[in-house]
Amino acid sequence: MTTTRRKFLKSAGIGIAATPLAAPAIAQSTITWRMQTYAGAALAEHVVKPAIDTFNKIAGDRMQIELFFADQLVPTGELFRALQRGTIDAVQSDDDSMASPTEVTVFGGYFPFGSRYSLDVPVLFNQYGLKDIWDEEYAKVGVKHISAGSWDPCHFATKDPIHSLEDLKGKRVFTFPTAGRFLSQFGVVPVTLPWEDIEVAVQTGELDGIAWSGITEDYTVGWADVTDYFLTNNISGAWVGHFFANMGRWEELPEDLQLLLATCMEQSHYYRQWWYWGGEARLRVNGEKMKLTTIPDAEWATVESAAREFWDEIAAESETKAKVVEIFKQYNADMEKAGRPYRYT
Repeated sequence: MTTTRRKFLKSAGIGIAATPLAAPAIAQSTITWRMQTYAGAALAEHVVKPAIDTFNKIAGDRMQIELFFADQLVPTGELFRALQRGTIDAVQSDDDSMASPTEVTVFGGYFPFGSRYSLDVPVLFNQYGLKDIWDEEYAKVGVKHISAGSWDPCHFATKDPIHSLEDLKGKRVFTFPTAGRFLSQFGVVPVTLPWEDIEVAVQTGELDGIAWSGITEDYTVGWADVTDYFLTNNISGAWVGHFFANMGRWEELPEDLQLLLATCMEQSHYYRQWWYWGGEARLRVNGEKMKLTTIPDAEWATVESAAREFWDEIAAESETKAKVVEIFKQYNADMEKAGRPYRYT
């Protein structure tokens, strides 16, 4: 059933992918790029399409970007290689999902308890030095790191209620590689599947739940229709995602088009800041599709403690990883000292 649905979606998506989204007729001299996002069509309407539509409208005959959704050109796990080869000109993804072969890959997506709020991410990159590290790491492998932004927090959406850590044991959960590696110590069984198959996998019992997003995304992409409970505890306050470009194609662009592209992507980051932040609260209060559950703070504190041990484990793997972990430690220590509203505990 899952395989059939995937084949149908890919076949049905051919016509969509072949046509530039909201783009005018392309002149012969127009620069054309192909960008693939990690997101499916419903989610892409918010996390990337507005930015690309805006860019295409402003750039006009000078440049147009064709936007493709999750797995339309290549599987998400092959995005980096396709970008590096130039099969795709630009990508929106986290490092973890696209199997980036860099020293910073483990910090993409949801690095356990690396952030508490969405604003933590741009501050870490722009004021605490993560951007310089990412720029350098990707330049080594022929990829331009354009910018980083925050998405939603990481919560569990499940078929059965979760009231304690014991309830997580044995649960087959779709999640990110690093998050899955961390959560496995609590009995969670990480499962990797194509993004478009998740809804059906929950319906057929192949999955017990999802730890991929916050409640806004659960409602937007349909996962709230197949899961019954939403755990209010999260393992990260914000997903870390990026825009990347093939280095050669980026360097071919005139400086003003580079600036326009980067500006549209920054606007995309800002849109997600308020779209997710407001949506998380509104749907917890007014959403009718999932019941909220909570693991008591004292018990959840053991997960936060385990995350700090996990950080040290990651730091021991390389000098670059140790440098990034030290930045996370310093930043979180500063926020705790700053107190309210930066940290409440």
